[in-house]
Amino acid sequence: MAAMELNKEQFESFMQDGKVVLVDFWAPWCSYCRRIAPAYDKVAQQFGDELIVSKINIDDEPMLAHKEQIEVIPTLVLYKDGKSIGSIVAPESKAVIEGFIRESLGK
Repeated sequence: MAAMELNKEQFESFMQDGKVVLVDFWAPWCSYCRRIAPAYDKVAQQFGDELIVSKINIDDEPMLAHKEQIEVIPTLVLYKDGKSIGSIVAPESKAVIEGFIRESLGK
């Protein structure tokens, strides 16, 4: 399963539900965002049972990106119980994303 696109309302709903959510803040014009997308979709397949793997287009949700203090894209943020527990900017590979998830979740 590929990463799911979220809007502000869906994002806020997941935060209130206390779920573990990985969010890729990205934009279609960002070439690095497009380059890392296949690896991110593989992460979604691998971790789909443990957490919600999602994407938020900052062009569609600029106020949310501002609220979450996203200054550089792609930025991946891992949320647990509605709070950010870690972030990574411009991950180089699927392995780096996996390591970030495991380290942030203490696995």
